[in-house]
Amino acid sequence: MSSMFGKPRAGGERQLPSPLAECNIAILGCRGAGKSALTVKFLTKRFISEYDPNLEDTYTSEELVDQQPVVLKVMDTADQDGPGNCERYLRWANAFLVVYSIDDRKSFEGCQRYLEVLALHARGCQHHCPMLLLGNKLDMEQYRQVSAAEGMSLASRFGCLFYEVSACQDFMGVQHVFHEAVREVRRQAEQSLPVRPLFITEERPCPPVATPVALPTRHGLASCTFNTLSTVNYKEIPSVAQAKLVTVKSSRAQSKKKAPTLTLLKGFKIF
Repeated sequence: MSSMFGKPRAGGERQLPSPLAECNIAILGCRGAGKSALTVKFLTKRFISEYDPNLEDTYTSEELVDQQPVVLKVMDTADQDGPGNCERYLRWANAFLVVYSIDDRKSFEGCQRYLEVLALHARGCQHHCPMLLLGNKLDMEQYRQVSAAEGMSLASRFGCLFYEVSACQDFMGVQHVFHEAVREVRRQAEQSLPVRPLFITEERPCPPVATPVALPTRHGLASCTFNTLSTVNYKEIPSVAQAKLVTVKSSRAQSKKKAPTLTLLKGFKIF
């Protein structure tokens, strides 16, 4: 029974949209590099200068990156003296944002240790997660201890993207870095998709006994074996010279008009 107060019928409820894709980003770096300031700036557009250095938390934000929605989860880590107990974010994150302060050389040297740990993890699991090297506190240019050239050199050594921003002043720059991390994760996912060979089907009688069919290895895919138990047998597309052409008239409803013709491969179903 419909409701006079606008409640939808039980059978006419609108389905909820599908879940948004997720992207997990871990922010790494030495104490005082500005990791929490970057996180808060990205999430709220505000700058807060004082944080509890021992506080570690994960925040969630729904973002629109290149017109595609994504649930972005940010882990603001709180390592004390360089990378330690890394398993909590190595297995969780899809991308890593390694942060140093341009007015603190010690924080820059600490970034190298983080990058080495990430590179070692990538070699061990044979899975590359995007890494971005970020020089923070660009508003402290007059106290700079690490040049932009040094940052680019370190990023090039480990195959990272490199940026310099100011969590204090530059929201657009901070947002761009987080969105670029999402783009890198998407590119990595697209590159890892397997390339499937193209097949068409031909109807044949079912064999009395299951016959193992080994598919050849292509495009770096591991070969595998299937048991053909159905009436559908997979066969590669024949060349044009081997195919027989058949001319088929259009439907009876169009018989009064000038009927177009269709050219089909004899013996094959065209999908």
